[in-house]
Amino acid sequence: MADRVLVATERTHEQKLDQLAEVAVRVGLGLKSGQELLMTASVDALPLARRITEHAYRAGASLVTTLLNDDEAALMRYRFAPDSSFDHAAKWLYDGMGAAFKSGAARLAITGANPTLLSNEDPDKVGRANRAVSKAYRPALELITRHEINWTIVASATPAWAAAMFPEDQPEVALRKLWDAIFETSRINVQDPVNAWKAHDAGLHKRAARLNEKRYAALQYRSPGTDFRLGLADDHLWMGGGTTAGNGLYCIPNLPTEEVFTTPHKDRAEGTITATKPLSHQGTMIEGIQVRFEKGRIVDARATRGQEVLQKLIDTDEGARRLGEVALVPHSSPIAHSGLVFLNTLFDENAASHIALGQAYTSCLRDGDKLTPEELAAKGANDSLIHVDWMIGSGKLDIDGITASNQAEPLMRQGEWV
Repeated sequence: MADRVLVATERTHEQKLDQLAEVAVRVGLGLKSGQELLMTASVDALPLARRITEHAYRAGASLVTTLLNDDEAALMRYRFAPDSSFDHAAKWLYDGMGAAFKSGAARLAITGANPTLLSNEDPDKVGRANRAVSKAYRPALELITRHEINWTIVASATPAWAAAMFPEDQPEVALRKLWDAIFETSRINVQDPVNAWKAHDAGLHKRAARLNEKRYAALQYRSPGTDFRLGLADDHLWMGGGTTAGNGLYCIPNLPTEEVFTTPHKDRAEGTITATKPLSHQGTMIEGIQVRFEKGRIVDARATRGQEVLQKLIDTDEGARRLGEVALVPHSSPIAHSGLVFLNTLFDENAASHIALGQAYTSCLRDGDKLTPEELAAKGANDSLIHVDWMIGSGKLDIDGITASNQAEPLMRQGEWV
């Protein structure tokens, strides 16, 4: 029997692609027989989207609906559309997505867009378009952030993304390198990817359980350019790996994932924090981010590249200047170990500890799904149209857990768990 079992190095690209699709459906989504699936992808990600569609139907999906986007079509809007276009979003589409989720559909997003697609476009138009989409998508997004449905995100290598990551390589070489990195960091290059993911998921749950036992009141961060104290929301819960959604189905929202995360208190962030990786946001690059918080709110924000886009982002609404998530990731994670900057939040946030501006995950609060918006706010949960992660971890980051009696306990040193 042994000679009939393929080891990772013997698998073809198509076999690995098929296994990634299987992991996305079986492990990421936990798709239920009879359930609909709503998937979004770029036209360049069609090979993976088709493999996922097959595995979804094999798992018993009643219907798979895929919405495709195209980078060239997106650019045409900025080149030829009237100015008023940028205050408009396809609300009917996002209403339909929300209706699909409410009726029981699962959500799968394939990421892999060009990280610099809109970098040369008018920042004002980019900001207005992003705000319009955020407002239109808000009802559907709330079902995701509240974990009412089973959902996941998985990556597909695309030519534009590969070119941004490996600009010195020929296109076919760059694409192959990116696929290799995705397969490696997504735990596909192992004998049994499904069971490998189950074991990894169990490890993340153990780490979250230890932090929940500690009940820290705050976290203190120190590294070059960072001296920052972040209070945690009242009745916060640390989570990691998969979760049981409100519909009773178990899913792992991000593939890959290396984080344990919780909800910070929106009014208890003080000090200066500096990003350690660039942020690719909606087709624009923001680099060299440094912000200063007072009483939970950003009062000064700077970037060496993309300053206007950063300013538009934090001006989206009042909650955009406050934090909705804090996540801890060891510097030795497989993604950090790769030495690559992926220019994609799904990967880069799992290479480093990070924070997120905007909307809080209410599932990270005890009985959060049962609380009113006013009760959530009273416990410190932030409310916003956006949820944008950016990376602050490195091999030089020290983090202390601060107890309710204001005692500091070492939590991470030089980016690693103590």
